[in-house]
Amino acid sequence: MSESILVIDDDETFNAVLVNALRRRGLDAYGSTDPATALAVAARQKPARVVLDLNLNGTSGLSLVRPLIDAIPDLRIVVLTGYASIATAVDAIKLGAFQYLAKPVEVDAILSAFDCVVSAPADDMLGAEPLSVGRLEWEHIQRVLKEHDGNISATARALKMHRRTLQRKLLKRPLKA
Repeated sequence: MSESILVIDDDETFNAVLVNALRRRGLDAYGSTDPATALAVAARQKPARVVLDLNLNGTSGLSLVRPLIDAIPDLRIVVLTGYASIATAVDAIKLGAFQYLAKPVEVDAILSAFDCVVSAPADDMLGAEPLSVGRLEWEHIQRVLKEHDGNISATARALKMHRRTLQRKLLKRPLKA
């Protein structure tokens, strides 16, 4: 199997910058901005590693984890997200992702993540400090949102919150511990 890396991220600029940075490090890197093209490129190139954005134009990048691993069993996937949460970290690892990183992240950290084995993604992501009230709220919202399959209106009703308030909270980056 080649040591190529496939970058799947819908942000064309980020995708191109990351692919170029990987190529400057001597790696064979390819980029894709949508799920269908990503699966086609993966089938053709058979990469050893994939950098996968969690949010691909409003759909979950996690839906690609199983098809990618089924097509390339030894594939190592690192999931990147700008909105990290314990729920999505656990889901990513359970589906077969190798690592889960919050953006912004350095290229060297991404490359190192392919060699690190995660035993407890929530502990690695959040550290040993107790969570702040803001971070607990973020985690609770993410859990309820997942329970309602991403439906904002149903989630707002479950949280007894106005839909617009929930949307504003979701647009903000999660608070640190």
